[in-house]
Amino acid sequence: MPEKAARCLGTMFQRISIAINAEKDRLSELDGAIGDADHGITMSLGFMAVNAELAKLDLAQVSPSEIFSTAASAFLDAVGASTGPLYATAFRRASQALKADESLSPACQAMIIDEMRAGIQQRGKGQRGDKTMLDAWIPAAEAAIDAKAGSRDVAAMWSAILEAAEAGANSTSSMVAARGRAARLGERSLGHIDPGAASAVIILRAMRDTFVEGKAGG
Repeated sequence: MPEKAARCLGTMFQRISIAINAEKDRLSELDGAIGDADHGITMSLGFMAVNAELAKLDLAQVSPSEIFSTAASAFLDAVGASTGPLYATAFRRASQALKADESLSPACQAMIIDEMRAGIQQRGKGQRGDKTMLDAWIPAAEAAIDAKAGSRDVAAMWSAILEAAEAGANSTSSMVAARGRAARLGERSLGHIDPGAASAVIILRAMRDTFVEGKAGG
């Protein structure tokens, strides 16, 4: 199972990279309204770096936790800006949690999302309503935990996660930024979706596609 799980996570990071790359212009456009107009490029570079490092690994010989720890280092090396430490911490938290459960069962998948949320929150000190990526990650994690508690199947769980993340990201357009570069704009940040929340939805959708199609752990 660890070998199958490692391959599944390798596929997941490939899908994330492809999806982010396809949307990088839209993400940078969103960032242009309230930031430095480079979020799409930054995220694309980060996940390309992750996949370049994962390509060097023999997935038959590494554990799922090593996939996430490799991703953390690669992303941080490639992305020095604020997003780099946030996702690096997210991946490190997921890596630590996977040492206790490598099954990639629906419960394990829910744990990964919640640990990633915890890592981003731990590093960024943000809260829901700050108009950041956490406005997508927090509701996604809550939906994952609720689905785990209700023993929902993997497809139903991910449907709930995506719905919560998308609603959270869309809600950022009615928020005034309290953290990050956008906070400098004050009221002028109103009316714009946060690019970090938008990219979080893309990441979660690629994760959903990987886990639901692969029926990992199920």
